[in-house]
Amino acid sequence: MSLCSNVALAVAIALGLAGCSERGGADPYALMEGENIYKAECASCHGAKLEGQADWRTRRPDGKLPAPPHDASGHTWHHPMVQLVAIAKHGMVPPNAPEGYVSDMPAFAGKLTDRQIENVLLWIESQWPAEIKQRRTEMLQRR
Repeated sequence: MSLCSNVALAVAIALGLAGCSERGGADPYALMEGENIYKAECASCHGAKLEGQADWRTRRPDGKLPAPPHDASGHTWHHPMVQLVAIAKHGMVPPNAPEGYVSDMPAFAGKLTDRQIENVLLWIESQWPAEIKQRRTEMLQRR
């Protein structure tokens, strides 16, 4: 194998490990951190398999909506990363929710760094099928 072939192979492997995303590539350690934080902080509401709570589109008697799924069946992939970071950081408050909206979604600003929040979201994104990632890219480019 020539030097050029070796370099090309190394670049291809590095890009594959990085897991391309809206923000560029995410290294495997960022994805591992994101997964671990998701399991510790998010899975109790959004599900260990990103499935969300049952009947997530139907208000409970207290008027709140159950936690939505973050898998392909939900709407997380419809939103740009900056909005998802804001929701995770500040909770469901304006401008990401109507004034007076009440939600069980906590604000993680005092608990997680911006980078940790981004790593969680990158890990969630890494779980989506290729078709959803492509649809998301196309949808966000139209905005």
